[in-house]
Amino acid sequence: MPPQPNLKLAILALGLGAFAIGTSEFAAMGLLPWYASDLGITEPQAGHVVSAYALGVVVGAPITSILGARLPRRRYLAALIAAYGVMNLLAAVLPGYGTLVFTRFLAGLPHGGFLGVAMLFAADALPREQRAKGVTQVLLGLTIANIAGVPLAGVLGQSLGWRWGFALPGVLALLAGWLILRLAPRVGAAKDARPMGELKALGNPAVVLTLLVGAIGFGGLFAVYSYLSAAMLATTQPPGWAVPAMLSGFGIGGTLGSIMAARLTIRLGTWRSALLLMGFMLATQGFAAWAVGSWGLMLLSSFLLGLGSGMVVPLQTRLMDVAGRAQSMAAAMNHAAFNAANALGPWLAGMALAAGWGWRSSGLVAMALSVAGMLALGLAWWQSRAAGMGMQDHPARV
Repeated sequence: MPPQPNLKLAILALGLGAFAIGTSEFAAMGLLPWYASDLGITEPQAGHVVSAYALGVVVGAPITSILGARLPRRRYLAALIAAYGVMNLLAAVLPGYGTLVFTRFLAGLPHGGFLGVAMLFAADALPREQRAKGVTQVLLGLTIANIAGVPLAGVLGQSLGWRWGFALPGVLALLAGWLILRLAPRVGAAKDARPMGELKALGNPAVVLTLLVGAIGFGGLFAVYSYLSAAMLATTQPPGWAVPAMLSGFGIGGTLGSIMAARLTIRLGTWRSALLLMGFMLATQGFAAWAVGSWGLMLLSSFLLGLGSGMVVPLQTRLMDVAGRAQSMAAAMNHAAFNAANALGPWLAGMALAAGWGWRSSGLVAMALSVAGMLALGLAWWQSRAAGMGMQDHPARV
């Protein structure tokens, strides 16, 4: 896509949409103790609200990619983020645990399609060797959400009720949809777009294995983060500002992690940077397990966990290299993979908690998932090498 005069403003509008998505997704984890108490359910049951959203992303990513293949990107993105806003507002106003689970599932449906195409929009505007920066520009909306949006949702949830934590991103998403319609360039759909042809990406071993790395490896991050607020409240007596500060610390770490991951990917290539970042995630999850019982150390662990979340950058960049013409499907499925991890991690950690293994067990589950993710990364590298692509991923091609 050639640069347009209003491209920077359009990317800001896309970033606002990503900000709304990040606020909603991670606020659901931070507010877990409050809606569990209000709805009279246990923390593991409340974790199903997080998993339902993640399942919605997994289901919605391929569907929205097929339906949107022939649509102009501007209208497609605006429609997805507007639908996201409506579902969040419904989650905020409708009563009952079952209703909350269902509306969170519906809210997850547009997630992957919006962020995937938004990243392509930004990446296509930059030279090939700088595509990681385009991905990062949209990702910053997600990470900044954890600095400002999620803590604000947490404060609103504690002071006015947890439903405000879903109402806030709902309003922001509707605003983002309106801005995208006003600011985004009027670029039509690709003339050679074949909706069902997008599904061919799921038959590409390089694509599938890259998605598998994210689906397993990122499960560890979500296994820890989903129960971090509940663990702090259950094992320590923190001051009132500690939970919002912990959520903000994760966001600060995520923002810095995304920026550093982009530079690392440009310099070292996707394979080396992904391996280094996954190893870092493993170490931070071990620290998070050890830190349980000290709210000060848990604040630090939240920041360190956020730093490791930048692994999405090399994986997204790798998908752009191997997806061929199915770029929209691959980009959307990347977010589906991470939300499969978002479903897998809390579910396994919840099982450990329900079995009475204690709050440290979420960190131990996370470490096991990270080790499995590293094995998946090795398998993806071996497949790439067998296909004659192994070490051709040098930095200049990132």
